[in-house]
Amino acid sequence: MTDLPATKVDLKTVLSTPARVDNSEGMSYLQSLPRRIVTLYIPLGIIVVILLFPFYWMGLTAIKPDDQLLDLDKFNPFWTWNPTFKHIHKLLFESYYPHWLWNTMYVAVGATVLSIIASVLAAYAIVRLRYKGANLVGGLIFLAYLVPPSILFIPLATVVFQYGLFDSPMALILTYPTILIPFSTWLLMGYFKTIPFELEECALIDGASRWQILIKIVLPLAIPGLISAFIFCFTLCWNEFIYALTFLQSTPNKTVPVAIVNEFVDGDIYRWGSLMAGALCGSLPLVILYAFFVEHYVSAMTGAVKE
Repeated sequence: MTDLPATKVDLKTVLSTPARVDNSEGMSYLQSLPRRIVTLYIPLGIIVVILLFPFYWMGLTAIKPDDQLLDLDKFNPFWTWNPTFKHIHKLLFESYYPHWLWNTMYVAVGATVLSIIASVLAAYAIVRLRYKGANLVGGLIFLAYLVPPSILFIPLATVVFQYGLFDSPMALILTYPTILIPFSTWLLMGYFKTIPFELEECALIDGASRWQILIKIVLPLAIPGLISAFIFCFTLCWNEFIYALTFLQSTPNKTVPVAIVNEFVDGDIYRWGSLMAGALCGSLPLVILYAFFVEHYVSAMTGAVKE
């Protein structure tokens, strides 16, 4: 009889203790080497080869002699024992490539900054300012992004010519936002919605204006979203081809995507060495940009502040 109370106490203790979840399984299926090889290393290796092979091919073509580029039956297409830097030297010192690179950077940064400023103001107004039709406006802005640039460049060409901006980098800086602002606004709208509105209410109670709230509260919290929008805009400007081909005519004013195609292709003769060297050098700024800001780009997909 004396053991019953102790048994009851032990039973109550056991029942009141929360059940512990056994997490020993988890990713334990990867502990054995054969499973890691099949489920991890082989898929990752395939993905890495697929993603890096274009860069390898561009780099290899840029240092191959001309005879090896034209005769693939006699020479190994995947390797060279006699590398040459003639194509890279010709690209950097015998063409306008440094100037083209500067034009591309100038246009991409200018158009991106204008687009981000307009998108921030539009996204904040749609998300935070209460007025009728806000959701409709947001939807219409996103639908504008779905209009293909191949249709827009025809009326834009007339506007650019009438304002005297033809064959000028400023033409691209002012026309690129037409394809950048809609998507950037839509992206920032989703990010601003994740910022708790209570923070802004507290600031309004303390006497802050909407402009102060935007500058001092919303934008510091939305830095990952701004970086994500910046990367999207910068990448699109850097790689854009149709507008640059239409609005720029003279060789010194061209951007890299258009210039390397127009200047290193003579009819049916392709200067593959210079073409690949130009494509490789032109892709390096974007690679560096993603390498430094990829964490912010990914974090922008998860929201700003957890409530």
